[in-house]
Amino acid sequence: MKKKFLMAGMTAVLSFGLMACSNGEKTSGNSKDNTKSGEKTTLQVAALESAYGKDMWTEIAKAYEEANPNVKVELTVDKNLEDVISPNMKAGKYPDVVLLANGRKKALTETLIKDKAIENITDVFDKKVYGEDVKVKDKLITGFTDTLATNPYNDKKTYLAPMFYSPTGLFYNAALFKEKGWEVPKTWDEMWALGDKAKTEGISLFTYPTTGYFDAFIYSLLLEAGGPDFYNKAMKYGNGVWKSPEADKVFETVAKLAKYTEPSTVANANDQNYKKNQQLILDNKALFMPNGTWVVGEMKDAPRAKGFEWGMTAMPALKAGGDRYAFTFFEQMWIPSQAKHKDAAKDFLTFVYSDKAADIFAKSGAVQPIKDMANKLTGDNKLFYSIYDNGAKAGMGGFAATEPVEGVSISDALFGTIDSVVSGNKTVKDWQDAVEKASDKLRPALK
Repeated sequence: MKKKFLMAGMTAVLSFGLMACSNGEKTSGNSKDNTKSGEKTTLQVAALESAYGKDMWTEIAKAYEEANPNVKVELTVDKNLEDVISPNMKAGKYPDVVLLANGRKKALTETLIKDKAIENITDVFDKKVYGEDVKVKDKLITGFTDTLATNPYNDKKTYLAPMFYSPTGLFYNAALFKEKGWEVPKTWDEMWALGDKAKTEGISLFTYPTTGYFDAFIYSLLLEAGGPDFYNKAMKYGNGVWKSPEADKVFETVAKLAKYTEPSTVANANDQNYKKNQQLILDNKALFMPNGTWVVGEMKDAPRAKGFEWGMTAMPALKAGGDRYAFTFFEQMWIPSQAKHKDAAKDFLTFVYSDKAADIFAKSGAVQPIKDMANKLTGDNKLFYSIYDNGAKAGMGGFAATEPVEGVSISDALFGTIDSVVSGNKTVKDWQDAVEKASDKLRPALK
C-alpha cells in the first residue's frame, strides 16, 4: 500500500523543537567546503522504502558518490522510516535529506511543517542539476512546485521538492470491457448505466482499497464540480465551501456510488486486507477502483482472470462535455532545518533530477516529474502516464497546513467517514456536516 499526502489538519503525533546539532558542527557553504584535510562529507540520506523497493537508493548513492567524490552517502531506507529516524531526531540527530511524503498515518512530515522545522529550498530550483548544464527548474514539468504540497505555507517559497509522481484514476480490467463490448464511461450518467448493466451479470460497479484512496477521488470531483478556484478555496478551509452547490454534487456522487459498491468492500477496507478489495478487480467481481500506478507492482503476483489487462481512466465528468480530472500524487524530499550538511543536501537534491538518477529510479517504476520522461516509459506505465495526453486535466496539491487543532482531522472527516456512508451507518448529511465543522475549526489555525 502506498500512502499519499497532504492531508493537513491532522493532530500532530510528534513534536520536534528546533534543537541544536549534537556536535555543534558548522555547516559550510557547499559540499566541497565541508571537506577538511581530504575528509569526505558524510551525507545522511533517509528514504521511505515503498513499493519501488530499496535497491534503487543504493544505486543512487553509488552514482552520486561517483559524480561527487567529496561526498560519502550513508543511507537509511526502511518501510517504517518514521520509527527509525524519529528517536534520533528527538535527540537532535537529524538526517541531512529525507524522502518522506505527506499523508502517512504517523504524520511526521506534517508535524515538521507545523513546527517550521523544514528548510526553505527555493534556491535549489535555480541551481544547475549536479553534473549537468541545466537548471533544476528548467527540467521539471510545469506546476509541480506551485502547490500546497511543496509550498505548504502558501508564501511562494518551496520547502519540499517534488519527487516520484503517479497519475491516479479508476483502474479496471480492459480485457473484460473488450469481451463484453462495454465502453468506458466518460460521464457519471454513463457510469450509473454501466453499473445497472453489470449488476445483471453479478458484477459490482465499484470497490476501493481503503477510504484513504478517496483523497485523489474527491479532489478530482471537487475540481470537476467547481474548477481550480473552488478547489483552492476548499483546500484553504473557505467559509461555507463544504455546504455549497458544488460540494453538494461531490457528496451526492459518492453517496450514489456507495449503492453500487461491492458488498465485501467495507469489511476489507483496512491496512491488513486492502489487497482483497484490489483483487476484486482482478477477479472481475468489480469494475472500477480508485488507485495509483503503484497498484500494478503491488498485485504483480496475484492471480487474475484469464487475459487480464490493466486499464486506467480519468474521473468521469459530472456532465457531458465537462472537465475530467486525473489527480497526480507525488512524493516529496526535504531537508530538516537542523540538518548538519544543508548545502551538501541541496547539491544532492539537484542530482536526483539528473538524467542518470531519473533512469535509475525509472527502472524500479519510480518516475520523476521531468519533462519528456514519459516518452522513456514502456508497458503499463506508458499507458498510465499518457492519461494527460488523452484529454484529462491534472490536479495537484492538497489541504493547506494549519496549526495543530486538538481532535480535528479534515482527512478523517472527509475520507475516513466514507466506510460509514457505504455501510449505511451515517447519512450524507451527517458526513457533510462533519466536514464543514472540521473545516470551520481549522480555518482560524491556517498558517
